[in-house]
Amino acid sequence: MLKTRITELFGIEYPIIGGAMLWLSRAPLTAAISNAGGLGILSALTFETLPDLREEIRKTKSLTKKPFAVNVTLMPTVRQVNYEEVLNAIVEEGVPVIETAGRPPEAAWIKRIKDAGVKMMHKVAAVRHAVSVERAGMDAVSIISFEAGGHPGMLDVTSMVQIPLAANAVKIPVIGGGGIADSRGVVAVLALGAEGVLMGTRFMASQESGLHPKIKEWLIRASETDTMMIMRSINNAARVARTDYNQKILNMEQSGATLEQILPLISGKLGCTAMLETGDISSGVVYCGQAVGLIRDVPTCQEIMDSLIGGVPAVGQRLRSIGVA
Repeated sequence: MLKTRITELFGIEYPIIGGAMLWLSRAPLTAAISNAGGLGILSALTFETLPDLREEIRKTKSLTKKPFAVNVTLMPTVRQVNYEEVLNAIVEEGVPVIETAGRPPEAAWIKRIKDAGVKMMHKVAAVRHAVSVERAGMDAVSIISFEAGGHPGMLDVTSMVQIPLAANAVKIPVIGGGGIADSRGVVAVLALGAEGVLMGTRFMASQESGLHPKIKEWLIRASETDTMMIMRSINNAARVARTDYNQKILNMEQSGATLEQILPLISGKLGCTAMLETGDISSGVVYCGQAVGLIRDVPTCQEIMDSLIGGVPAVGQRLRSIGVA
């Protein structure tokens, strides 16, 4: 069921990819998604040192024998990162898949990684960048849309338009993300031409997620209108929880605040403390997508996967009943 080029490429059972979420995409969540038949992804920049990253990769391997990936976001950060060392460490640890995001990896890095037998995908927020990913020789491209949590780009294009455009533009497999949390979304993304589904917010509200219980409770009570966009003024638009804290950031941006003025408020450390330690959603930036409006429980990753895949036949039956298939 649901065999695509993505399941074949990555050696996974279902074409469901867990989004790489800073601070949350650690070994327990990553392994749980992979064990459930999808592809879990560690977020490399969650870990401040290479030994920390290597240790988390090894911990993930101890929790699952199935394929998983590591994400490396190639963007300027407050903390200086030697990206070449990070990528080399991931390859040396025997991780089968690397996801990059942000600026494209250097051609020499891509060759070195692929020569080591590691599969590569790159996450983009615009179709023109998907074309560049294919041209660079990567194995797959994931494209996120306006509905997605985190940084969905500056174009404000929804999944219904973004995904088919990407599928038309490239020959490599496309993974679509943004606004998906149930079986209907999975089928829709595949119908739009993608061969994989990227999901972040749904897995935030899982038992294995390290997100603080208070924020998980916020997620299951939130509606589809309880997110907002900030950081447009610095060309790094972000979809976040609608809170007084994030409204303050938006107000500052609209008043002409500089990067230096808003930087203390968008600090990753404050978000990490809120998400993992205090559960105070109004004390830091907490990212989530519009799919939050579809989430009403906090099951295990296996239960989420069972629901996603188990509901597909019913969606197909409904489509057949109205003459679609």
